[in-house]
Amino acid sequence: MSGTAQIGVTGLAVMGRNLARNFARNGFTVAVHNRTAARTRALVEEFGHEGTFVAAESAQEFVAALERPRRLVIMVKAGEATDAVIEEFAPLLDEGDVIIDGGNAHFADTRRREKELRERGIHFVGVGISGGEEGALHGPSIMPGGSAESYASLGPLLEKIAAKAPDGTPCVTHVGPDGAGHFVKMVHNGIEYADMQLIAEAYHLLRAVAGFSPEQIAETFRTWNTGRLDSYLIEITAEVLAHTDAATGKPFVDVVMDQAEQKGTGRWTVQIALDLGVPVSGIAEAVFARSLSGHAALRDVSRSLPGPQPKPLDANEAGRFADQVEQALYASKIVSYTQGFHQVQAGSDAYDWDVDAGSVAAIWRAGCIIRAAFLDRIRGAYDEQSDLPSLLADKQFADEIGTAQDDWREVVATAARQGVPTPGFSAALAYYDALRAARLPAALTQGQRDFFGAHTYRRTDREGSFHTLWGGDRTEVDAG
Repeated sequence: MSGTAQIGVTGLAVMGRNLARNFARNGFTVAVHNRTAARTRALVEEFGHEGTFVAAESAQEFVAALERPRRLVIMVKAGEATDAVIEEFAPLLDEGDVIIDGGNAHFADTRRREKELRERGIHFVGVGISGGEEGALHGPSIMPGGSAESYASLGPLLEKIAAKAPDGTPCVTHVGPDGAGHFVKMVHNGIEYADMQLIAEAYHLLRAVAGFSPEQIAETFRTWNTGRLDSYLIEITAEVLAHTDAATGKPFVDVVMDQAEQKGTGRWTVQIALDLGVPVSGIAEAVFARSLSGHAALRDVSRSLPGPQPKPLDANEAGRFADQVEQALYASKIVSYTQGFHQVQAGSDAYDWDVDAGSVAAIWRAGCIIRAAFLDRIRGAYDEQSDLPSLLADKQFADEIGTAQDDWREVVATAARQGVPTPGFSAALAYYDALRAARLPAALTQGQRDFFGAHTYRRTDREGSFHTLWGGDRTEVDAG
């Protein structure tokens, strides 16, 4: 069946296998290849009834099976493994063919690869894919970068396999040139870290302060999931909290080590935000919270430090407090998305990508881990004002967070009094208050910088840069 496959997938671990099956289920002929040929044969033997697969045992057979222009999806470990596969296949391709990297690559690597392959006449598309192994099979949210020409060839296939939003729109869009797709996927994962941390803090408060059991908290989250917090992460949180460990009969959450791991995309988000000068404090606190949880020895030697012990509230107070936690969670969630979209816009400006924030919100409405009902409203806010400087500049979101802020403040204050750590809630509130402050103490910081390093400062009453002769007579000089 030479030259008959419309798409090819190499790298048939769980994500690659499920993506190949998704293409086949949607009527495409799919060439499949793996470094270990046995895995290729196993896929066809087990799932061949789902569609048309062309098994290839060599790189040459794989490329020969693809129709022109060839579309070749790489689903291998990010980094050196991806570069090795590209170098294996690129010499076998012709001008106009398309290599698609569906892994969690760093966007800077994607930019490098796109430039190198473009010079060889080959299109390279870095594609962010969110939704895990189930999403890959049943419909993920897809974030492709690359040239407009490559999307013209690839887009119709991706639109067929992508998740569908409630209005039926495929959750895929051409994000922008070179590394734009992987950049947006990176930020998606950063928001995911923040969202998960905020939910964990809400659970901690409901357990330690409200005195709820995991089962009661599960019911609380199920109720929240019927309202404005309707989202995949709230839904699965209820399922996790309601689960009982079969071996011990205890709540599942009580037998899991309280040490959260991470694969790195959250760290990347924070590192790149620092490079761009974008404050993503909520995402950063989520990353640091996972890091702190893993320092078991440090935590062990610190447990005797003095501080308050949480005192559960009575039933009436607990119910009211739970409502306040819902307000704090929602307000903090708005801040996390605000920071994430700020970073998307900053990256777009820095790399001339022209990313449409409304389109990004639209493709996150289904398929991905952070899918949530209020993303439709985020899309609407950006569609109404494409140059919206911040989600908090949208009247509806500003009004909602204004309504929530008294309860939000009370939750953060209660957490501090009771000794319950809430880095996510606290950072989000601090960000909100910093934005609304008439004056920030940064004026003092800049004065200190001028004192010890002659870094100069600007004045509020006239233009220019100035320096005070701190070691001399303290007169002010024009620093140009």
